[in-house]
Amino acid sequence: MLTKVLLILLWISIIFPSRVEGPHAELEKGPSAHHDDVYGPKPQGPQKKLPSEEIKPTAIDTHQRFGKLLAATQILDSMLNNYDHKLRPGIGEKPTVVTVALYVNTLGPISILDMEYSIDITFCQTWYDERLRYNGSFESFVLNGNMVSQLWIPDTFFRNSKRIQDYAITMPNQMVRIHKDGKVLYTVRMTIDAGCSLHMLKFPMDSHSCPLSFSSFSYPENEMIYKWEDFKLEINESNSWKLFQFDFTGVSNETETISTAAGEVMVITLFFNVSRRFGFNVFQNYVPSSVTTIISWISFWIKKDSAPARTSLGITSVLTMTTLGSNSRKNFPRVSYITALDFYITVCFIFCFCTLMEFAVLNFLIYQRTKPRASPRLRYPRARALTPLRARGRARVQQQQDTVVCEIEESEEESDEEEGPSCPAQQSLRPGRTHCPGGCYKFCKYLCTARSCEGGMWQQGRLFIHIYRLDDYSRVIFPVTFFFFNVVYWLVCLNL
Repeated sequence: MLTKVLLILLWISIIFPSRVEGPHAELEKGPSAHHDDVYGPKPQGPQKKLPSEEIKPTAIDTHQRFGKLLAATQILDSMLNNYDHKLRPGIGEKPTVVTVALYVNTLGPISILDMEYSIDITFCQTWYDERLRYNGSFESFVLNGNMVSQLWIPDTFFRNSKRIQDYAITMPNQMVRIHKDGKVLYTVRMTIDAGCSLHMLKFPMDSHSCPLSFSSFSYPENEMIYKWEDFKLEINESNSWKLFQFDFTGVSNETETISTAAGEVMVITLFFNVSRRFGFNVFQNYVPSSVTTIISWISFWIKKDSAPARTSLGITSVLTMTTLGSNSRKNFPRVSYITALDFYITVCFIFCFCTLMEFAVLNFLIYQRTKPRASPRLRYPRARALTPLRARGRARVQQQQDTVVCEIEESEEESDEEEGPSCPAQQSLRPGRTHCPGGCYKFCKYLCTARSCEGGMWQQGRLFIHIYRLDDYSRVIFPVTFFFFNVVYWLVCLNL
């Protein structure tokens, strides 16, 4: 028995010193010895506890939280138990006043061909519903779109809308906020494609007002009234607007009452005012038209003999103007009136056409004067006895005929041109009549078809045009006329 007790004490004395010396031995080995003996991930220091882990809800906090949730549920249930969403607030007593606010997220694009525009808005409506009043510690309740069907909502619709897109991802973009005094705020986001009647008379210097009209679909004015409270349209300019070739110039509103089958309905209309940037049309239409017109005048400096060159240039200019006029109407509504751009292109077309006709007239008149004629026939009168009085009359007439001489001579001014007759105008011996030798015919009063017309008394009080100098006249008349046309055109269009 004694032996067993001694053995037990010896075993205890051996075990206890080893356990006490263990930690000191590890510290003496240092960190390097420790890392060599341990395999796997290194031990990390104590991590900082999260706030949720540091502060654990007590039983009292949990009870208060569930108490508020239960109170909110009871308030909503008490409001909606006897609530009839089919009847408007204040029915039979007073009209419901709906205050409207509108936030524009994106405006545009504006389709000229379809005469419509697109707008992305957040539409807010506020009204008071006494049936939704409650008492409690909550100032308001925010309900998502699933609860909208359980409340009365104004039946507002947009009168000039063509298509309306609602957003339902990830949830319907609708929200209802109910205040404790019965005030209800209903907000919805939508994209509307609305009609916009564009008056293109001053295109491309035109300005437009695109309307957005809304009203109640079924409630007349004595049951529902819309109003703007301190009208101020909030426009988020940081978003990407898609107006492209238009500039936003402002917004205005208008309230009116119209007669419908449901009665007198109040309609509120917003006007989004935009003006066109005509820089695109300047480079696409005005500059090409003006350059084509100026290029057609080069034919005035080409010789009259170069008929193929002048004709080709004139026809090319006319066809180019026709193509420009067609392209300007390519993406354009089929309106029945002429626009400012159409008028400009039409005038440029007339200038090009007149340039071509100028050469045609010049060539025709010159050809008429220079074509060969048949030799005149000489007729000899029958020989008969003449009385002395008749002989003196014949001699006087012969003397008058000899005063006009028509001969073929080379022009000193234009030696490189083809030969033509030179018929200097002479004063008629008989008052009131003009002799125009060489076959000037009825144009003799106004035109001189010879190369050198020295002039005379017959030119007094008459318009005198030298056919051979028609190109010289055109070099001045066409540019000056086109310049004054542009001055008047731009002054009128920019000041209207």
